[in-house]
Amino acid sequence: MAFTVTIVPAWSQSNSGYDPRSWTYDRATNVLVAPSAPDQPSSNEIQPGWSVIPREVVLFSEAQPKGTIVINTTERRLYYVLGDGKALRYAVGVGKEGFEWSGRDTVSSKKDWPDWRPPAEMRSREAAKGRFLPAHVKGGPNNPLGARALYIGNTLYRVHGTNQPWTVGQANSSGCIRMTNEDVIDLYDRVKLGARVIVRH
Repeated sequence: MAFTVTIVPAWSQSNSGYDPRSWTYDRATNVLVAPSAPDQPSSNEIQPGWSVIPREVVLFSEAQPKGTIVINTTERRLYYVLGDGKALRYAVGVGKEGFEWSGRDTVSSKKDWPDWRPPAEMRSREAAKGRFLPAHVKGGPNNPLGARALYIGNTLYRVHGTNQPWTVGQANSSGCIRMTNEDVIDLYDRVKLGARVIVRH
């Protein structure tokens, strides 16, 4: 790893993510239904003892401009560079096995309560497993992209929120980086368009 981190103070946060195995889509009404929350144990995907992963300011020795986003997918953490040798560290959900990626790009767009349009290849892949995804879901509380999204270059990848906070810290997305809604709102308010994004696997 090219940088070192040491914990300084901490704030509280939560966890995040969309997993088509745990959402229900009704094609007749075009409604996407979120799974039960962890205190409603009707879903086997939910770990009964989940707890929030706090965001915190850490020492950050890597030389990157202030405002840069560095994502370490192995560590499942996102660093927002504050400057003066510090960064704000957030827990994230990352791509599952076979969907990992790395690279450098910039934040090309920011959306408040974004609409979700799953790519055709994702819809085909899930349909082959008997799970049907909608072509479009309007932004709002039942949208798997959550409260905010940062779009990465011209790719299909985003840093976005989630209505499944208990999945943050896991590797179960199709490549997007997920955060709790609380954390993605905090990051969204800090990040400028054109900010550098570095993703490492």
